[in-house]
Amino acid sequence: MTATYITEKFAVSPQILPDHVSALASEGFTDIVCNRPDGEEPGQPAHTEIQAACESAGINFHYLPMSNPAEAAVHIEPLKALIGSDAKVFAFCRTGNRSSMLFNAAQG
Repeated sequence: MTATYITEKFAVSPQILPDHVSALASEGFTDIVCNRPDGEEPGQPAHTEIQAACESAGINFHYLPMSNPAEAAVHIEPLKALIGSDAKVFAFCRTGNRSSMLFNAAQG
């Protein structure tokens, strides 16, 4: 898993696995955002699998799935609230691009 930090408190990456969550917790992430819809690609873990790993690790999980940029509008305010809090946020999708795009939209 390769994370790209957009700010000190917000990073994005391609798809993560449930096994990655404990490492993210040890890096100080308090919230994980899944921007990837379930079933987008064969073999992709369901968001509920990652959510369960987050619950075990004491990390807040947020499911804000987007298949295309037009779906971003409904997720801007929830992400904006996270960014404006003291949370250290890790967001992922298939490549990290949708997560980055949503972050930028929440800034504007």
